[in-house]
Amino acid sequence: MKRRYFTTFIVSLLFILIAGIVLISQNNEQKPENEDYHKAFSGSYALYSPPLPDSLHFAGESVPLDQYHIREALDKEILVNVYWQSNILLYIKRAYRYFPVIEAVLKENNLPEDFKYLAVIESGLTNVVSPSKAEGFWQFLKTTGANFGLEITPEVDERYHLEKATKAACDYLKNSYKLHGSWTAAAAAYNMGDGGYKRTVTAQKTTSYWDLYLNAETARYVYRILAVKLIFENPDIYGIKLRLKDLYQPIPCKILKVDTGIVNLVDFALQQGIDYKTLKDFNPWLRSTSLTNKTNKTYEISIPEKEYLSYQKQIEAIEQHELYKGEKP
Repeated sequence: MKRRYFTTFIVSLLFILIAGIVLISQNNEQKPENEDYHKAFSGSYALYSPPLPDSLHFAGESVPLDQYHIREALDKEILVNVYWQSNILLYIKRAYRYFPVIEAVLKENNLPEDFKYLAVIESGLTNVVSPSKAEGFWQFLKTTGANFGLEITPEVDERYHLEKATKAACDYLKNSYKLHGSWTAAAAAYNMGDGGYKRTVTAQKTTSYWDLYLNAETARYVYRILAVKLIFENPDIYGIKLRLKDLYQPIPCKILKVDTGIVNLVDFALQQGIDYKTLKDFNPWLRSTSLTNKTNKTYEISIPEKEYLSYQKQIEAIEQHELYKGEKP
């Protein structure tokens, strides 16, 4: 019995010794490989602090970049946007489709073009719904949207109509400019509300946005606009490389005027040679499957030119573009 226990002990001891030798051998073999990996990583991977401009303007108004807290706040927002790569790329891709519409409405209403960047930080140029129920590209609350002339019903919600919502945003911003005396303040008030901004200015005895102590969201708001503006206007400086064919192309539409009710929008879409999803994609302001229209109001419904729903057709159009560099898709 003792002999058997002794034999078992010796075998176990030998097994442990052999396992230890194997592990040591493996560690020795892996050590050079790990060292090479870490050297390669440290030699090729790098993070850079994106440059800040020497001077900057928003809507024609100078930004006092010589003040440390302003420079650091802008630096933060540039870092956040530059290194959230997927987000900033999507912003730029979408902007190519939607900025022409927004720019045209801003120009028609004599608003500085820089306000197109406000729409970017509000919604990312998507029809999102915020936790407070602000909706659409310009993030109007239901009451505010209605106050600025937008139709908002269970069937029609013009907060989702890009041209009309942009016009309403122009009216709001022009009112804010009259109240607060600067476009920078108007931008901040768009986030905070005119009443809240006015009370803050009065309480802190300053009229400059840059000198106000604000809630965290509004304190960042204008800097976020400025960061997006800088990146959009100087993509190469911030390491963004996009080709024309990478951008989301505008899709031509014909406008169909309707002054009667539509019983079934699914059937209506099929009659126009498109499906219901496409109808909704190009007319997100239609919020139901029907359009009652008891007052015989004239609505303009966008019907995309079907051939441009093809990616290949878009590529052919891009190849004719004056900025096309000759890259093949």
